[in-house]
Amino acid sequence: MTATVLELETPRGVARAHLHAAADPRAALLLGHGAGGGVTAPDLLAATEAALAQDVSVALVEQPYRVAGRRSPAPARQLDAAWLAVVESLRAGPFAGLPLVAGGRSSGARVACRTAAATAADGVLCLAFPLRPPARSGKPQGPSRLDELDAVTVPTLVVQGVRDPFGMPPPGARREVVQVESDHSLRAGLDTLAAAVGAWLPRFSAA
Repeated sequence: MTATVLELETPRGVARAHLHAAADPRAALLLGHGAGGGVTAPDLLAATEAALAQDVSVALVEQPYRVAGRRSPAPARQLDAAWLAVVESLRAGPFAGLPLVAGGRSSGARVACRTAAATAADGVLCLAFPLRPPARSGKPQGPSRLDELDAVTVPTLVVQGVRDPFGMPPPGARREVVQVESDHSLRAGLDTLAAAVGAWLPRFSAA
């Protein structure tokens, strides 16, 4: 897939949006990366291909800390501020007038959930949502992030590996959860992921 790379100013530095434009887009999908990863993660690419097949344009968003060459993620407040600026820029540019689905993998999914109301997203797509950090080195398991998912008031799709050490989010009134035979990487479940995303996205298409 060939992308057009846009450099976008945010309050936290320059972000990059790797734009994969559908020929006649009916909606737009923004996806953020995981905490230590990038926009070439297999699940992000599988979701991108599935979206393009449904005439949905996609922007894979690199947070400023990654653009600057850092692997350690920025604090949540900074991630959210940068994401909001990217969404604003894309809504005023290539995604103007299109229904918007926000999402990402792992940390990127959390950002999309936390900012769903502020971005006026029509839907949220979560790949490998990190529900609860696993216990490590004798320390207890971390706190649940279910409140971030529950706060989303628009249709939400969660694609989660059955062997994900972060756990399995429950379905909800507006939240569909698709389980795939994989771990947190979702590498072993890409076909199921793509099918689920491809079946879910058309509901957001503009008339």
